[in-house]
Amino acid sequence: MRHSQMKSFPEYDLLIRKQKIPNKSSLIKFNVYLDKDNLIRVGGRLDNSNFPFEKKHPIVLQSTHHVTKLLFEFEHRRLMHAGPQLLLATIRENYWPIGGRNLAKKCYRQCVRCNRMKGKSFAPLMGNLPQQRLEPGGYAFESAAGVDYAGPVSCASRNGRGCRLIKSYIAIFVCFTTKAVHLELVGNLTSNNYLLALRRFISRRGKPRDIFSDNGTSFVGAYNDLSKFLKANCDSLAADSAQDNINFHFIPAYSPNFGGLWEAGVKSTKHHLNRVLGNCNLTFEELTTALVQIEAILNSRPLTPLSSDPEDLTPLTPGHFLIGRPLTSLPERNFQEHPITRLTRYQRIEQIRQHFWTRWCKEYVAQLQQRIKWRSCHYSLKIGTLVLLKEENLPPMKWKLGRIVEVYPGTDQITRVADIKTRNGVVRRSFSNIVPLLPEDDVSS
Repeated sequence: MRHSQMKSFPEYDLLIRKQKIPNKSSLIKFNVYLDKDNLIRVGGRLDNSNFPFEKKHPIVLQSTHHVTKLLFEFEHRRLMHAGPQLLLATIRENYWPIGGRNLAKKCYRQCVRCNRMKGKSFAPLMGNLPQQRLEPGGYAFESAAGVDYAGPVSCASRNGRGCRLIKSYIAIFVCFTTKAVHLELVGNLTSNNYLLALRRFISRRGKPRDIFSDNGTSFVGAYNDLSKFLKANCDSLAADSAQDNINFHFIPAYSPNFGGLWEAGVKSTKHHLNRVLGNCNLTFEELTTALVQIEAILNSRPLTPLSSDPEDLTPLTPGHFLIGRPLTSLPERNFQEHPITRLTRYQRIEQIRQHFWTRWCKEYVAQLQQRIKWRSCHYSLKIGTLVLLKEENLPPMKWKLGRIVEVYPGTDQITRVADIKTRNGVVRRSFSNIVPLLPEDDVSS
């Protein structure tokens, strides 16, 4: 302690020579003095108390010295990884570290075990919208669609005697540009049932160019089945059909924030379904009817905020882009500037449809500019960083340990996905599921 005080405080020599401490010194407010061991102690105002001598006159330490840091680390482990408040209060029983509060917080942040138990991940800056969400197409579901499952929901099977309950699931398709929703009831989560639901969706809504989904086994299995079919029959398919495939895109595993569009559709569907069903159990046909009605309600919701002005236009809804749309229609020229009296009935309908897309560009797209959350990005994980893989069903001490071997910057040069090498191999995760093992200041450096 004496050695650390000699290195930390230039006033030590003045106290040895019994000279006055300068007024700008950090020790002036403690009324310090030298004890019989030539240690600087706090004079303080507790002489009349019944506390022990060490508490009334603690040893003064500088928080930047290595000895003080070792003392904090030792007490932190002795107190079973106590927090900053308890750690500082315990040390002040015998010592008075100048700047001790900041050192206690730093000691707590740099503790590997405490950092592991805290399990705090980074939230990079909210990414830019994908190109598919900003392409005004001819119809809904033409550019891209997102798909996800909701459920399970119980269906009543009345075949035979009695009534037994079977599990069913809801496949939710969401249009990227218009937020139109399409619901399909499926019996289970197999790839075959997903392919059947996809065919029903395409037959009624048309085939999208891109389909986005998470890494569910049904979606990946359907993608593998379609890929095998195309590879096996690529020679027999016509040239125009071979180029008209669907592009499947998968978000990183365990990253629902990458699919916020269809996750919102799942939330809205469950909101209405729970209030409609309650505790009753419908048959498969009755539940299909209820889902179609819920689909109509969701496609009638306004895309833009409503105004109290009675002269404002009817709010733009996804239903405007669905009603009257043929599945196979030819491209039409622009009729928006033509007088109504010179248009045929068919051209008038086409003019109305083009007017809806104009309103979509002017009213709805402008609202997508702002970032609702994740507005700043202070830290970024680099290659070689030691991290933990966050798993919701396991405690923090059982999370897998790994090291980042590859990062994937987006179009805005901000990294949100990384490959982590673990003892079981290399896995790909988003930053929301990656917890750095070292504190934030070490990660940023």
